[in-house]
Amino acid sequence: MAESGLRICFLGVLDDLCGKRFWFLQIDIITIFPEFFRGPLDHGIIRRAREAGLVKIEVRDLRVHTRDRHRTVDDRPFGGGEGMVLKPEPLFECVESLNLATGDERAAAKQSVVLLSAQGRRFDQALAAELADLDRLVLICGRYEGVDERVGMHLADREISIGDYVLSGGELGAAVIADTVVRLIPGALGNEASTRQESFFAGPEIGGGDLSDKNVRPTQPDSTCASGGLLDYPHYTRPAEFRGMKVPEVLVNGNHEDIRRWRRRSALEKTLRNRPDLLDQARLSEEDRELLAEIAASAEQ
Repeated sequence: MAESGLRICFLGVLDDLCGKRFWFLQIDIITIFPEFFRGPLDHGIIRRAREAGLVKIEVRDLRVHTRDRHRTVDDRPFGGGEGMVLKPEPLFECVESLNLATGDERAAAKQSVVLLSAQGRRFDQALAAELADLDRLVLICGRYEGVDERVGMHLADREISIGDYVLSGGELGAAVIADTVVRLIPGALGNEASTRQESFFAGPEIGGGDLSDKNVRPTQPDSTCASGGLLDYPHYTRPAEFRGMKVPEVLVNGNHEDIRRWRRRSALEKTLRNRPDLLDQARLSEEDRELLAEIAASAEQ
């Protein structure tokens, strides 16, 4: 059995014995520019997660699966038009060589084949969390004018776009998704709470919603360990004054309740200014609504 297979089998046994998941995610990136990923995958959190055995990332050269001496992966579009289109044959053969579950069985096998496409669902933190729960993630990097539609319809099980703009190819998008997903794997970061206090996090806090245990944080965001789906609050570090710019006094006075309330108000204020659309989806408490009213009143003055 291959090394990756042994590890998956071993971790599966541990899962059964301990009743919890010991993470192992494999990410396969299909591209015509494999050398692109030498940098993004060899530094920081991704490198540490790979070294710790939490994730395995394989970059697959699409041209290996071509049949002609020119290693052709694209052709002109039917019906005319500008640009070239990635051919279906090498993409189908590459994905099929990975021995994944069939399309209908992928969800149960916790596998997904993603086509990076400007026409796809917009990538966000909720989707990143969904992908981080998989055992196998395949990212197909589109190129040129586009990808033969049969790939999106019959090979990939979802299409993802990282934003409402057009890139030259899917490689940057694949690097973004890989980084975002890997840092959500338990153990990838030094402190599990780190991902819960960042922008867009809308899941429960550590400990869930059990209010009977005073040592466990509730699911309600408190601006210290959860953003509640808002943008993150501002951060400051030493020195306390730099070129006449001072850290807000509330952050150095030692009153934890004042700090909590300031952080929550600041997160609401920044979200209202930069991403007001997030407020429609966020879990707002009564205190949040009071703070928003204060912010609105201050803006009118």
